[in-house]
Amino acid sequence: MKHPGEKLGNDIWVDLPEEAIRIIDSMRKSKAEIFPYSPDALTANFTRTCKPLGIEDLHFRDLRHEGISRLFEMGWNIPHVAAVSGHRSWVSLKRYTYIRETGDKYAN
Repeated sequence: MKHPGEKLGNDIWVDLPEEAIRIIDSMRKSKAEIFPYSPDALTANFTRTCKPLGIEDLHFRDLRHEGISRLFEMGWNIPHVAAVSGHRSWVSLKRYTYIRETGDKYAN
């Protein structure tokens, strides 16, 4: 969740898709956290990586939007997507449902 320690109710549990669990299980474990980095370090490194690649106006938080949109493209229903994204209301989740393409464009 965005700023989990700063807002009441943002520190919640969500479901992880099987694909995410497989990736996490394959990662080398050095600490208890899956990603043992501060938000500032993550943001700075993401921005630093985009620059030499010529990627402009892309923010780390944009990846969440892309991920949620992909779940809808793959035909997931609203309750299933909400269980993964952490959205508690349809009002905040419906901005992702304008998707026209269906299926996993990255399959195979």
